[in-house]
Amino acid sequence: MTRILIHLEVNGARHEVAVRPYDVLLDVLRETLDLTGTKRGCDMGTCGCCTVLLNGQPRLSCLTLALDADGTKIATVEGLREGADLHPLQKAWATEGGSQCGFCTPGFLMSAKALLDQNPRPTDPEIREALSGNVCRCTGYVKIVEAVKVAAAELAASPRGGGR
Repeated sequence: MTRILIHLEVNGARHEVAVRPYDVLLDVLRETLDLTGTKRGCDMGTCGCCTVLLNGQPRLSCLTLALDADGTKIATVEGLREGADLHPLQKAWATEGGSQCGFCTPGFLMSAKALLDQNPRPTDPEIREALSGNVCRCTGYVKIVEAVKVAAAELAASPRGGGR
């Protein structure tokens, strides 16, 4: 099968990748770029485990053809961290008990980041709506919502504001 060269910027690094017309972004991230933080869950777009940010918008990478991502900026959970410093969302998930097994966490984190980038002071209903495409099978959603609120408060108090 013929492969097509595409260009991606993933977590600030530029990549040229040869893909088949049917390759999905999830496979390119995990298998070609070795970014395994993005999880394969349902492969049907119903669980949100594979959520990444494509040009700042949450996108299900299991349903996104890699060809459709050509020329875009992609953020994965690996890109949240700055050196040894966790993103406020990652810290809040840990301190507030937002995950148990952690499998769904990368997708939740990316959906929450997109929300906070657009709306630095979301209400509980806005948080629940933004995370409605993500499913957790281990915990209730109360601690997840609390983690987003804690991270929002930390980001609002930081010199950078919600831009990180």
